[in-house]
Amino acid sequence: MITRARVSALILSLAALLAGPSPAAEDVTLLKDLTAVIMLLGMPCGQVVGAKQQAGNDHIASCENGNRYRVYLNAAGRVVAQKQ
Repeated sequence: MITRARVSALILSLAALLAGPSPAAEDVTLLKDLTAVIMLLGMPCGQVVGAKQQAGNDHIASCENGNRYRVYLNAAGRVVAQKQ
């Protein structure tokens, strides 16, 4: 079971990761964080198998089930996953 504190920690971790430069789009930590965020937002994905950085806080995540999501920080500083 995932606790509210764990969800908050994952979202804060992803926000920090998205805010900083990503030297490699296929960074394993980034893929795991994107997988966790998409799952916590209740969207079908399975596992993120690829990611492309569009901007500092903006990634396109490709899932093993074929879905793609734009994961970014909105103006309020919240992590959003938008199906592409």
